Amino acid sequence: MRKFDTKIQYLKYKVLREVARQAWADTLFNNLLNIPNIIVPGNVPTMRCCVYKERAILAERVKLAIGGNPLNPNVIEVIEVACDECPVGGFEVTNACRGCLAHRCEDVCKFGAISFDHNHVAHIDKTKCKECGSCAKVCPYTAIVSRTRPCQNACKVKAISMNANKAAVIDNSKCISCGACSYQCPFGAIMEKSFMLNVIDLIKKSREGAGYNLYAVVAPSISSQFNYAKLGQVVAGIKELGFHTVVEAALGADMVALAEGKELAEKGFLTSSCCPAFVDFIHKNFPEMSENVSHNLSPMAAISKHIKSTDKDAKIVFIGPCTAKKAEAQKEEVKPYVDSVLTFEELQALFDSRDIDITTLDEINLDNASYFGRIFARCGGLAEAVSESLKEQGIKDFELKAVSCDGIEECKITLLKKSKGAIDANFIEGMACVGGCIGGAGCLTHGPKSKVEVDKHGKESGEKTILESVAAIES
Repeated sequence: MRKFDTKIQYLKYKVLREVARQAWADTLFNNLLNIPNIIVPGNVPTMRCCVYKERAILAERVKLAIGGNPLNPNVIEVIEVACDECPVGGFEVTNACRGCLAHRCEDVCKFGAISFDHNHVAHIDKTKCKECGSCAKVCPYTAIVSRTRPCQNACKVKAISMNANKAAVIDNSKCISCGACSYQCPFGAIMEKSFMLNVIDLIKKSREGAGYNLYAVVAPSISSQFNYAKLGQVVAGIKELGFHTVVEAALGADMVALAEGKELAEKGFLTSSCCPAFVDFIHKNFPEMSENVSHNLSPMAAISKHIKSTDKDAKIVFIGPCTAKKAEAQKEEVKPYVDSVLTFEELQALFDSRDIDITTLDEINLDNASYFGRIFARCGGLAEAVSESLKEQGIKDFELKAVSCDGIEECKITLLKKSKGAIDANFIEGMACVGGCIGGAGCLTHGPKSKVEVDKHGKESGEKTILESVAAIES
């Protein structure tokens, strides 16, 4: 069974795996320049015009695999040398234009960007075009099309533009680190930084007796990943890597559900704090609503804080589908609790760098978070959990009016409506990725089965209520 959705993911994985192999062997910095040659041996290119360009791009991927540009605070970076195959983009007139006499495209354009040649064929002046798309909508032949670059089309917060070399540029003041551009780029020219070397270092020092216990906190969406093996075998593989304990972030989700239910009833209106990309989007685009963001930590940070309160020597690595979690872990309010972050893609690379075949391992069960904590992984799960928490805490005089936003576009529309008083929702669950965490850029696979697997994992929980789950954590 395939481990990845796309060949781009497989290419990223090969680089991560080789970097990890060298790091385990303490030969990484002696072999940094040789890694591209290891991945593409000989003189025959496998993806690019020549082997030299291919290796130059691989060298940039290696830089990101070992942490990326330290001067760039964003966890998402562009590999400029790899970003040269896409057209500039914008609206273009195709050869389907029949040179009609109606000229509806000209009439509807408010910017004077449409002109015609001697055959009445339309042309668009790029210096005047505002890319509103009005001309494309009225063309009877659908002869005007949008050639938007995949990264720009994927970025719903309009953080991507083009530089003088026609390479993508990310505006950090707009970017929310969701990684949608990275997943959608057909050439893999946009990638997130990896902190895999930090994790390997934590594992090594732990094994050498550094005096701390290394915990892996795994996102509930892990139940929809590694579909070639059983979930218990994935957990066993994580322990095989050198982690002392594997803990469900869903336990933190149970804690957050209770706290957010209580906070919501007290304040009357709240937006969720679980998705860091959604929270960042609010701060950057709806700053007047920043005070309405739940003051609770995310499930990742909540359970990590609890672990460190009970084990003062703990070190914690979060493993999940989210590139924005890498940014969240660097925030001052989260940094004391989370020591590093891995994506599922990086976890797969670590398994294979140590030649760990998880399908051969005996299963190890995860902790028993509640059904409601586990379904945080998909859109709508958080709202269900908050509804349940209000019920379990006996808060009967508060009517929940929740809206679950599936993807950052829905988040934007809902927040805009709320800011204008157009909806009376009192709880907005925001998920930047379509589908929720199961649609995260760091997932191995994406698809309709992911939601089914998450719900199935939730139903297998041994804890029937959120209160029972939290009581078990705190006992």
